[in-house]
Amino acid sequence: MYGIGDLILYGRTGVCKVEEIIEETSRGGEAPRQFYSLRPLYHNCCIRTPVNGGKVFSRPIISGGEARRLISIMPEVEAKPYHNRNLNQLREHYRECLERFDCETLIRMTKSLYLKKREAEAQKRKFGAVDERFMREAEDLLFGEFAAALEIDRDKVENYIAKSLQEG
Repeated sequence: MYGIGDLILYGRTGVCKVEEIIEETSRGGEAPRQFYSLRPLYHNCCIRTPVNGGKVFSRPIISGGEARRLISIMPEVEAKPYHNRNLNQLREHYRECLERFDCETLIRMTKSLYLKKREAEAQKRKFGAVDERFMREAEDLLFGEFAAALEIDRDKVENYIAKSLQEG
């Protein structure tokens, strides 16, 4: 169970803050149920989800130390561009990567997409819309979690990573 003020990763929404825990009694006379009221850090909305057994994956965000460790190993993470002419299979591949909700997988996916984009540019071809959309989503999840863990602005994460890798 999360506490009020905790930062959690809530599915593909990204980092959310637990604003409150609400107890509601249904009209049918069932036992009262508890719900989290979540405020996404990078989206303007409010989410209400059951404390016990929500259908969306959630976990506490990584620590600042873990974020720094992951950034330090980025150059060693191996990635290859993933090619598939079948757009449904391409989407499914990227969806599976995103829904592992694992930072190392997101790093590998993002690096893979950067390589694929570089390949397309070198061949004077357009980078695919599906690739572009999933690259943006992977970056949003990864950089959002890094920003929250490191307690920096989301828009400063890229520079933080670049600077860390230059110093390391």
